[in-house]
Amino acid sequence: MDRPRPRRGLRNLSLLTSSALVAALSCSLAAESATASSANATSASASSATSATAAAATASRPTLSFANSATQAGLGAAYTKALTNLLDVNTVPYDPSVYNSSGLMTSSPGTFVRAGGGYSQPWTRDATVNSWNAASALEPQVAANTLWSVVVKQSNGQLLLQQDNETWDEVVWMTGAWNHYLVTGDQTFLANAYQTAVNTLNLRKSQVFNSSYGLFQGPAFFNDGIAGYPAPPADATESQGGYVGSYGATNSMMTLSTNELYYNAYRTTALMAQALGRPSGDVATLNSSADTLKSKINQYLWIPGRGTYGYFVHGNDGMAGQVDQTEEGTGLAFAILFGIADSTQTQSILQNTHVQPRGIVDTYPNFARYSDSKPGRHNNVVWPMVEGYWADAAATAGNQSRFANEVQSLASLANASGQFAEIYNAQTGAVDGGWQTGGHWSAAPDQTWSATAYLRMIYTDTFGMKYGTGGLTFQPTLPAGWGDATLSGMPYRNATLTVALHGAGNVISAFKLDGTTTTNHTIPTTLSGNHTVDITLTGAQPTPATGTIVSAVDSTKCVDLNTGSSAAGTAVQLWGCNNTGAQIWSRQADGTIRINGNCLDVSGGSTSNGALVQEWGCNGTGAQQWTVNAGTLVNPASGKCLDDPGFATAAGTRLDIWTCDNGANQHWAIP
Repeated sequence: MDRPRPRRGLRNLSLLTSSALVAALSCSLAAESATASSANATSASASSATSATAAAATASRPTLSFANSATQAGLGAAYTKALTNLLDVNTVPYDPSVYNSSGLMTSSPGTFVRAGGGYSQPWTRDATVNSWNAASALEPQVAANTLWSVVVKQSNGQLLLQQDNETWDEVVWMTGAWNHYLVTGDQTFLANAYQTAVNTLNLRKSQVFNSSYGLFQGPAFFNDGIAGYPAPPADATESQGGYVGSYGATNSMMTLSTNELYYNAYRTTALMAQALGRPSGDVATLNSSADTLKSKINQYLWIPGRGTYGYFVHGNDGMAGQVDQTEEGTGLAFAILFGIADSTQTQSILQNTHVQPRGIVDTYPNFARYSDSKPGRHNNVVWPMVEGYWADAAATAGNQSRFANEVQSLASLANASGQFAEIYNAQTGAVDGGWQTGGHWSAAPDQTWSATAYLRMIYTDTFGMKYGTGGLTFQPTLPAGWGDATLSGMPYRNATLTVALHGAGNVISAFKLDGTTTTNHTIPTTLSGNHTVDITLTGAQPTPATGTIVSAVDSTKCVDLNTGSSAAGTAVQLWGCNNTGAQIWSRQADGTIRINGNCLDVSGGSTSNGALVQEWGCNGTGAQQWTVNAGTLVNPASGKCLDDPGFATAAGTRLDIWTCDNGANQHWAIP
């Protein structure tokens, strides 16, 4: 978070006329300094130890085990940290006089999920993300309290999401509320959620809908810091402070992630209406709004020439109507998860989106005022919350390698730092709050949505638990090499499940409930007591071919990584074959050639003759794709071959790409 926000705005606001609401909901905006942010984080973290333990004791604590000991040491250890973060550190008591304006929170258990060790409360987006990711599944009544803590009851008795100075991010609540109903089946919750959703959508449309574009205005989903935007709408010195709302043009921009959340808010509210038996006209109107918004997102934000979506359409900043081409990690993930991107677009997004050595970043590339050495707080840095959605998108689209890479990256970050921090450096993996307003900011400790992002990777994707109105369906993704996995003590309504995954891949070849084979891969909502689900998987990517890549010009020379370094940008060269780790390459089924967990990469994604090759974090782009053709390694994006310039045999010769000419300097003995 980049500024303190009013707790609720005007608590007893009645739903009257749009003009009255606009005036009543205006909030004063105050800038926050990096010093204040750090002080707030320190103070809130100090109080966490005494406030969480009692309520967490009753929460379900499923155990995770991998048959592969190395996987257990990495992914299993991170899982334990994530549960501790959510259930022990950040499930805390609340003050009902402050938070229970809705009148719907319950004194048993009397707790909710706060935003993290650096923040004493939930906000709308944090409350929703954490419930949606994991809290609704693990501690449903606590999650309900968390969702209701950001809702107010008006003087006319109607429910509305709290109106503070960041209303652009509030409609994510509808997605989380619908998921909560699917997990719990609570009809009373659903009826109140529907009222809240309809009232809030009507209010937001009356205030921030741009009828000329058919899009909603406002900043990106969680990017409340100006470091998350290019100039314009920012300025080169960030002269108005760190808070995005201090820059007037940000209120008129139309961003990818925010409009996707409006789309899904309409779609899920339509599903609520249907589940409640509302008139068919209500359902049709909501679905029509979703359909129209989806069309406008694709019309204005899809960039055919790049095969991906842009970040936002400029508003009143001198570039009105132009599309900013920055990659927004959350927005690209939502496009896949919400079905805004079709199947062709989905594969294009996964192919073209850049991922840094330590995982996908918030926005990429660096804006002009930032760099790898001084990354922007909401720019080229790793927010684990974004990683969670990106991994989910990759698993949903069937890209096992992208999914595995993000899970392993986040587990590594958590294990190395001993916690799930708010933000990490995309190059080094260090806990790093990034730069903004000329200063280096702190990263909050024990950030809840960082931990629940990892739990989402495990529950929703690895074990493939998809909640629906008809029951719990399983669509697992277990990458090759992880070993069999077992999740024990997982709650589902009145049942407690042990789910065992065997084999590897994302195709179910056998599904058994309590030893009986079934074909629908779903357990019913009526199940109660203890039950076992056994799933056998196939369709894993093949085991990589691993070994040296030997020159046809001089069979004593191998393709080598300079000094064996794992740093991004390390030179790929010729060197005397020595069978060290600097020369052991793995050809992957996804078309990459890997070493040290990184990929053989064409520098800058160039397609020009003479472009050097290097080591770089695997990111799924065309610069890292290679096919074997009669002893040559061809980069399909450029159509050029891995090349030894001038038939050189000298140790240290840098390798490049060049037009394929069948020369010996382009032939290799390839594993």
